[in-house]
Amino acid sequence: MRYMKLIAVPLLLGVTVYGRPTRSQEKQSEPTQQTKIPAHAKVYIAPMGGFETPLKKAIADKKVPIEIVEQREQSEYEITGTSDSKKASTAKKVIMGSWHSDEDASIKVASLKSGEIVYAYAVHKQDSAHGQKSTAEACAKHLKDEAVAAK
Repeated sequence: MRYMKLIAVPLLLGVTVYGRPTRSQEKQSEPTQQTKIPAHAKVYIAPMGGFETPLKKAIADKKVPIEIVEQREQSEYEITGTSDSKKASTAKKVIMGSWHSDEDASIKVASLKSGEIVYAYAVHKQDSAHGQKSTAEACAKHLKDEAVAAK
């Protein structure tokens, strides 16, 4: 028993001392300053298999301070992405009593000048009552809150 204590104490001390990051490691793990999209920047929304329509509406409804343009050549930034909708199966309808779909969407915003991706966001909505509208609104809300610089 005494022998186990002699092994356990140094082992525990080694974990607590060596398990912590050093000051230089803490500084390296801090996130870098993200490039914000300037307010009222011209943004082109690329075709996304029909998801661009609810996304444009959500950006307008959420009052995201960007200007959406119809020509890519006129824009400073481009939003690309994907959307997937999985309708409720018969089993889900019968057993769970839910007719709502599962929705996935992801967007990324790239600067056309530098090619740098300045923002990316992905969302998963399970049992979404409003389909693509829900994921488009989530994308627009986070775009406004996290990616676009204040006025």
